[in-house]
Amino acid sequence: METNHLLIKFVILASCLIHPRVCSPSCYFPAIFNFGDSNSDTGGLSAAFGQAPYPNGRTFFHSPSGRFSDGRLIIDFIATELGLPFLNAFLDSIGSNFSHGANFATAGSTVRPPNTTISQSGASPISLDVQLVQFSNFLTRSQLIRNRGGVFKKLLPRKDYFSQALYTFDIGQNDLVTGLKLNMTNDQIKAYIPDVLNQYCDAIRNVYQKGGRSFWIHNTAPIGCLPYVLDRFPVPASQIDIHGCAISRNEIARYFNSELKRRVIGLRKELSEAAFTYVDIYSVKLTLITQAKNLGTFQTFFHVFDILWWLVVDTGGKYNYNKLIKCGAKVMVEGKELVLAKSCNDVSFRVSWDGIHFTETANKLDLSANKRRGVYGSFYSP
Repeated sequence: METNHLLIKFVILASCLIHPRVCSPSCYFPAIFNFGDSNSDTGGLSAAFGQAPYPNGRTFFHSPSGRFSDGRLIIDFIATELGLPFLNAFLDSIGSNFSHGANFATAGSTVRPPNTTISQSGASPISLDVQLVQFSNFLTRSQLIRNRGGVFKKLLPRKDYFSQALYTFDIGQNDLVTGLKLNMTNDQIKAYIPDVLNQYCDAIRNVYQKGGRSFWIHNTAPIGCLPYVLDRFPVPASQIDIHGCAISRNEIARYFNSELKRRVIGLRKELSEAAFTYVDIYSVKLTLITQAKNLGTFQTFFHVFDILWWLVVDTGGKYNYNKLIKCGAKVMVEGKELVLAKSCNDVSFRVSWDGIHFTETANKLDLSANKRRGVYGSFYSP
């Protein structure tokens, strides 16, 4: 019970800092523009390559929503806290309203442009540089079209929203996994991280030059704890910690994060008119995974590595994960359609949704935890 009371207090405190109805005008964001990968994709990849099938979206939207989760993502909860509608994907032309921002993220996106097709490696062709081109195009054309008036004026953002908006970045995880797919060593992956971050920082500078001033930067998750990494890129037993995570894989993520944080500190000095919030997603997700049974009322997060999916067919595997059977996959057997991967009923009791992405409940707790750590307040730090 004590944990619930603490959460309520922190939610109220955070709301005083960022909610438009109760905070000062200086902390009001009329729009959000997001850049990222599947952790914040609200429909980009689905619009380009086909809808993420049910049971994705089953918890909140009750149907596929373009998100690789059972429900809402962290970016959805951020939008709600700011009193804004959920972000529509820039690539989704059907029924979209961009009056309060746009989402350029797509699942599988990397910071560096991929040198393979999406069918070869799963890497989205919509890398960060492409997302920036889309943003630049949106900034210019939205105003040209908005000036036509009528419905266009209602569906596109005002010009001044671009300088007042919150710019969120949640990307980099796929750049690290790319090295694992190429069978690189830790040192080899670390060697190219500076180039990844050079391009990452150039993207932020690009947005700053176009008027962006408030930046929200997520670091990357503990990839060594993700079932799909543990399954596809196994390490010796001596490299598994007491929580079941791959030590060497998490070391790569920590190195990326430490370097990203150092770069953000540098950007704060370089881009003097900008405000930066560096969000430590790694620590929050690691806590959810490694201390699930010790978090008071959060103890319902059991069987951390028994990921949400249970498979109708007996695929085996230590982590109940099979790279050949995707979420909602179907086959025809004797003229009847058989769903290979259904979801369990206790969605709210799990951390992992599909071995790669997190459940809505875990995403919500990620945001709540960062509220408690005061990340919203860092917009007002010197």
